[in-house]
Amino acid sequence: MKTSIATVSISGDLGEKLAAIAAAGFYGVEIFENDLLVYDETPRTVGRMVRDAGLVLTLFQPFRDFEGMPAPLRQRAFDRAERKFDIMQELGTDLMLVCSSVSPAALGGIDRIAADFAELGERAARRNLRVGYEALAWGRYVSDHRDAWEAVRRADHPAVGLILDSFHTLTRNIDVASIRSIPADRIFIVQLADAPRLNVDLLYLSRHFRSMPGEGDLPVGEFMRAIAATGYDGVISLEIFNDQFRAAANRPVARDGQRSLINLMDSVHRLEPEAPMQVPALPAPIAVQGVEFIEFAADETAGAHLERLLRQLGFRHTGRHRHKHVDRFTQGGINIVINRETTGLAHASYITRGLSAYAMGLKVDDVEAAMARATALGAEAFTQPGGTGQLQVPAVRGVGGGLVYLVDDQPGLARLWEVEFESRDDAAPTAGLKSIDHVAQTMAYDEMPTWLLFYTSIFAAQKSGMLDIADPSGIVHSQVVENPNRTLRITMNGAENRSTVAGYFVAEAFGAGIQHVAFATDDIFATAAALRTAGLAPLGISANYYDDVEARFGLDPAFVQRLRDNQVLYDRDEDGEYLQLYSPIISDAFFFEIVERRGYQGYGAANAIFRIAAQRRLLRPPSLPRDANPR
Repeated sequence: MKTSIATVSISGDLGEKLAAIAAAGFYGVEIFENDLLVYDETPRTVGRMVRDAGLVLTLFQPFRDFEGMPAPLRQRAFDRAERKFDIMQELGTDLMLVCSSVSPAALGGIDRIAADFAELGERAARRNLRVGYEALAWGRYVSDHRDAWEAVRRADHPAVGLILDSFHTLTRNIDVASIRSIPADRIFIVQLADAPRLNVDLLYLSRHFRSMPGEGDLPVGEFMRAIAATGYDGVISLEIFNDQFRAAANRPVARDGQRSLINLMDSVHRLEPEAPMQVPALPAPIAVQGVEFIEFAADETAGAHLERLLRQLGFRHTGRHRHKHVDRFTQGGINIVINRETTGLAHASYITRGLSAYAMGLKVDDVEAAMARATALGAEAFTQPGGTGQLQVPAVRGVGGGLVYLVDDQPGLARLWEVEFESRDDAAPTAGLKSIDHVAQTMAYDEMPTWLLFYTSIFAAQKSGMLDIADPSGIVHSQVVENPNRTLRITMNGAENRSTVAGYFVAEAFGAGIQHVAFATDDIFATAAALRTAGLAPLGISANYYDDVEARFGLDPAFVQRLRDNQVLYDRDEDGEYLQLYSPIISDAFFFEIVERRGYQGYGAANAIFRIAAQRRLLRPPSLPRDANPR
């Protein structure tokens, strides 16, 4: 599989872009003309830089407003093309993209356009060059790849071919089945971009909101399956115009691009196994059975504070690590680990971030396959030296540099708790918590695409549409990653500014991470009573909320009083009811949630503003040091 990316897709000057693209493992690069024009080196030198980086220059683009021009503009268009051919030969590439004209001077007519391309092809062939015609979604006369293909077919010249771009086809809802009948040798290159479904002008969408395949809402997989059905086995290239990407560090964005292409083509190959494109052999997306544990980094003081809270939540101290200052607390099927080591990653995390849920363990069907898929998709494997007799639990780096550990039921890892921990007898009362319902990770908004792609490419899981969560100080963007049987649920919250509670967490924790963990119970009122007995006062919700919820849902006043007495929030949809309560805040915006689902499968988004308002009253003013907050 030959992967490529346009230089316009990432930040930096041309030299920095080439270094990032090569480091990400791409086969080739498209040179976007503006990147060349603003770079203070000759085209010949740039071509040498591309080759020295181990890349192939797959395309020079774009050449605009060429076809259908009246005299004397037609001659000027050919003169411009000859100059571009000079540059291409200096660069060392043989293919130029010609996008359909948007000039108000252009004339329509497929035969006229075909004649122009036949002559252009003849001129290109004399220099051993080729030209590809791409239909822009907003082209004046040609805005559909079917019309572009008809012009190429009528031009009937071996140096003239078609360039297909998923964005231009899919945003206009053109049937991709029409691609399947195009001869593979007439497709010169395939460009890919995803995008959200927004009710905006297509040109504006294209210039600002394109994304990597799998990060948006377009059926890019269906597009590529149609391409594969033609027998095409050439270059697959990314052309992404995105304001966030061009403002972000170029190497992570380039890595995301390569990951998106490998994941996309793996999914296409599974549905079109006879397609000629060579795709890296990957295990199938990994099934997740559930969240096996959440691990916190702490010191003695912070660990004692967290342990008190866990006991109030009904957790029992059931294990002490045989070799480390690490403790296990359990309730139902939930495992919480407190790591108070003074060396290693957990300690480094504590020094940097304070008390934090720096790692989670996922139980998968096959750890070996999971690690193989994750690392093939660019995830960074993590290992930490262990002593004699200790298990090495495989892990990869996740959100905010934290860890995602992987365990399974194979011999060895299945005995994790038995091998690594001495069991402890603890008969303390529990609170009816059964399992981890979901894990909420918070990050800067521009990091969200990376981590959505991380989870959905490695694991058998899908992302939801985006919701905007209202915070009194701004908007937080939220999406969910979950698998079909909902044994994996991760809510991802993107903060755009520090003033929101989510943004406060990212700022105070010095980066993205797990902001809260939600536990499931079958009876939230019984759980609330147990917490009260243990001395835990839940997050206090405004009395006005309960007046509103009674009117909004037409609830029985006695039931609403029960909600009010226990500080339980309520939501309802067509599937059922959702009840939730929250712990106090710890460690500058971390908290626990307890939920009862009565058929409901959402996450109580309508209640978020009330929870946030209550939490804001408890947050330490940013001007105060960490130890100034007594909670």
